[in-house]
Amino acid sequence: MLGLLGFYDDFERHPGQPSGPVRDAVRPVGEPDEAALVSYLDAGHVLLDVMEGGNDVITGAAHRHSLGCSSLVTDGAWLWRQDFPHYVETHHVLLPAAFTERVRGLNYQMPRLRCAEFAPHFDETMPVIGWTSAVPWRSAKTVIEPEQRTAMSKTEYDAHTLARSRPRPGSKHTKAREPRWS
Repeated sequence: MLGLLGFYDDFERHPGQPSGPVRDAVRPVGEPDEAALVSYLDAGHVLLDVMEGGNDVITGAAHRHSLGCSSLVTDGAWLWRQDFPHYVETHHVLLPAAFTERVRGLNYQMPRLRCAEFAPHFDETMPVIGWTSAVPWRSAKTVIEPEQRTAMSKTEYDAHTLARSRPRPGSKHTKAREPRWS
């Protein structure tokens, strides 16, 4: 079975998720190499894209992973939701020692996904996280190389959000401008 990261009760309609309540995992400070760990999580192989939106379950605010937040991501040994990096960088949620040791041992580089080795672990793990109707893992490829993905950093997201909330220059209106989606 794959190791599970961040499958908290707060994300589901029914309690009893493998990671318990998210508030129990929040810490005042993160790992010394937290930024590198977040980058690793952001670079994971996307397994299932889920088209939904969600806000931070602690603050209620939108964040850089709000869109597609429950999409599933892996490194071949661990499985996490796409929004898990947000909780690591913002709330410094506790990471399992086995995960941090693995990532540090890989020098923070996302490994290849070897499909034949990965498939049985995926199939075994999906029912545990509530995806009982998931079809067995199949891929036409034998190895999936990590893709170069650029995720907006928290700092970039916060700056973009702040800029959108300011009134237009020279405007007499004090109401924040509506976002433009391009």
